[in-house]
Amino acid sequence: ATKIEETLNDSIEMGIPIVSVDGYRPTMTRGPVDAQGNRTILSNHAFGAAIDINREHNGLYDNCIEMGPHCRLIQGGRWNPHSSLSLTKVHPLVQKMISLGFRWGGEIQGKQKDMMHFSKTGY
Repeated sequence: ATKIEETLNDSIEMGIPIVSVDGYRPTMTRGPVDAQGNRTILSNHAFGAAIDINREHNGLYDNCIEMGPHCRLIQGGRWNPHSSLSLTKVHPLVQKMISLGFRWGGEIQGKQKDMMHFSKTGY
């Protein structure tokens, strides 16, 4: 937690815009869907092992093997790779988090891209 806090504070001091950071959320947001349409497995957020940065500008997309107009926004705000509030692989904050051993959700393999998300596994 200390290294993440230092990284976020250093980023802000460098002028990297951070408007929101979400961490711990005790919800089931992974795994198969039950009969009511709810996910059935706790996410890394439920264990305090993931954070979302600038959620309002970095959405979670489905139907998205590769980012493009076919991707469907399902949470958060629309991602714009030209905005300083949106995260990309070359964004300095993404690079700082990767250097701490985190994976960025924008590089998730499969049909989802979680542009706001960081965890050790990327999921």
